[in-house]
Amino acid sequence: MIAERPRYLADRPRRLRATSAIRDAVAETDVLPRHLVAPFFVTASAPGPVPGMPGVKRYSPEGLLRQLEAALGAGVRTALLFGVVPDDAKDFAGTKAADDQGPVARALRLARREFGDEVVLITDVCLCGYTDHGHCGVPAGGERFAIDNDATLPLLAEMASAHAEAGADLVAPSDMMDGRVGYIRERLDGGGHSGVGILSYAVKYASAFYGPFRTAAGSAPGHGDRSSYQMDPRNRREALREALLDVAQGADALMVKPALAYLDVMAAVRAETRLPLVAYNVSGEYAMLKHAAAAGALDEPRAVREALLCMRRAGADLIISYHAVEAAARGWLA
Repeated sequence: MIAERPRYLADRPRRLRATSAIRDAVAETDVLPRHLVAPFFVTASAPGPVPGMPGVKRYSPEGLLRQLEAALGAGVRTALLFGVVPDDAKDFAGTKAADDQGPVARALRLARREFGDEVVLITDVCLCGYTDHGHCGVPAGGERFAIDNDATLPLLAEMASAHAEAGADLVAPSDMMDGRVGYIRERLDGGGHSGVGILSYAVKYASAFYGPFRTAAGSAPGHGDRSSYQMDPRNRREALREALLDVAQGADALMVKPALAYLDVMAAVRAETRLPLVAYNVSGEYAMLKHAAAAGALDEPRAVREALLCMRRAGADLIISYHAVEAAARGWLA
């Protein structure tokens, strides 16, 4: 006589975890090199390592070509470019942001000539790295930390147009000014660049996790902070409002930034839109894993893979990560 099996053992999920082959067969989420975007800092003045971000460097426009070659070799075909200029090139309105001889414009032309359409080139559009006060827009009324939203829009559009002219596939406004997606879309279309897409930093929080980036880009605000234009970390419904406004204004893809501390927000945005959704695994998140791994506190390949997978699971189609090329080239994704 066969003993009756207890009801609480009737269902055994572990059957589908028994071997690596079974786990792979039923896996719900994956992360592949094609899902990754590699961010690069481009400078015409001071290439070299970035303090606080092990393995990350600033590159000259010419030096960037070899990095893009390595990324393509690892299967990472998308890059996000940030420009870095010396302090003496910065001014109140960030006018060098639209310089067609600046580091980003030069890098775009070189990369397009070298790699053609093999690589997807996205550029960050923001004034913070080009202003002498470090804010993302033009200060209003003499208050260097009160930003004039509407006066900033033409400057952002001019920067986006310069990048489009130099060969960008998408421009990515990260300033969080109201109405900037629609303004940039009109400027691009009117200037003959209707084929250039907009990846909007639609949901960007005023986060403590940006510290190492601001060192790399020389973009820390000199006065005040960015809480009057970047989002309050306490809010989630506001994220949906921001995302849907950008959809209505013509965004081609949306971003949530940062990633790891805002997975609930990413999942909520994913449920509200069919546009491609991008997670930005920001500099502070990268630095935490790097420093923890260096201290022997965790297994870096496993931790990186798990972090990237959780962003994909939350709904990200693409992930911007400083780990992108290393993780793909070293086989950490498998």
